[in-house]
Amino acid sequence: MVGGDGVRRSSLTGRWRLAAQAAILATVVGTTGVFALAHKSVVLDVDGEVRTVSAYGSTVGDLLDFQDVAIKDSDLVEPAADERATDGGTIVVRTSRQISLELDGKPQTFVTTARTVGELLTALGPRAEGAMTSASRSQSLGREQIRVSTLKTVHVAVDGAIVTATTSEASVEGVLEHAGITLSVGDAASVPLGAAAVDGMLVLVTRAASGAATVTETLPFETEEVKDPYLPQGQRNVRTSGKVGEAVTTYAIQTVGGTEVSRTVVDRTVTREPRTEVVVVGSLDPSTIKVDPGSSKAIAKSLAAQRGWGDDQFACLDLLWMKESKWNATAENRSSGAYGIPQALPGSKMASAGADWRTNPATQITWGLGYIEGRYGTPCGAWSHSQAKGWY
Repeated sequence: MVGGDGVRRSSLTGRWRLAAQAAILATVVGTTGVFALAHKSVVLDVDGEVRTVSAYGSTVGDLLDFQDVAIKDSDLVEPAADERATDGGTIVVRTSRQISLELDGKPQTFVTTARTVGELLTALGPRAEGAMTSASRSQSLGREQIRVSTLKTVHVAVDGAIVTATTSEASVEGVLEHAGITLSVGDAASVPLGAAAVDGMLVLVTRAASGAATVTETLPFETEEVKDPYLPQGQRNVRTSGKVGEAVTTYAIQTVGGTEVSRTVVDRTVTREPRTEVVVVGSLDPSTIKVDPGSSKAIAKSLAAQRGWGDDQFACLDLLWMKESKWNATAENRSSGAYGIPQALPGSKMASAGADWRTNPATQITWGLGYIEGRYGTPCGAWSHSQAKGWY
């Protein structure tokens, strides 16, 4: 009986030991599985410094924390920090900083992720479309203060009429030249010619006193706004700049005691007809653009976002490349040799973005976005040029 109890106890102890070992093994296997699932190899692009890294975490933010990449609320992170991280994916981080610039004559400070003048203009939004700058759009932002003159409306009272000009000229003198208003010797403006042009400002031009019966006068131009369903809402472009006309007018002047008391038009000959200013106003809702996950459009939208281009700019990009290639990576213009989604001419230009330029939409899109930024600043700038000239 004693021996029987000992065998029974030994058997029970063995079962408990096996159960404990099984539990420990399950815990180890489970933990290892979690680590295996959490481990990621990703391409990390921080302010243009690109490297492939190994990290642990389930979200983009986890992976950045593992790599000691600190992010602020004002930084750009694509995909977003709270999105699920994918093995083999790409994480782009553009850190924000404070910069100073002169915007329409006023010093201002901005917090932005922009690294070039072109990216800065994009960050300023639709009002900076068509803006004039003191530096090339491709120039890196540094300590040198950048001067930006945005599209604005300036009113000029001259020769009894009001001329309204829409322009990105930086100075009052530039606005007058843009509108074709010439100042003669002795003429004066109510605002110094070198002063910054500001949206909504009024400039009064006073002509020098003259007793002549025949004078040359300014004829104001009209402004026409045209809605464009192929331009995103908020975008405004000057399709045709307005120019004042000129007329030679002969007056009958009546004086009393040497002082002019009345002036009557005897004859007026128009020597130059005014040119109507045409301003295009976008009416396209960017939210109507359909993007299928994993498609070339989805790749382009993500890469455009990494440059700071939002839905309005992507809408222009979609229109541009739909016109050029219908987003076909193997589209070829046999007469010109233009190739791919952006219709690079020649197609071999895209080799600078990757050796697989003939077949890889991402390579073509990367090259195309760089081309657009360097030459036109934004997709909407390229699209406006394409609408006006038929090419970009």
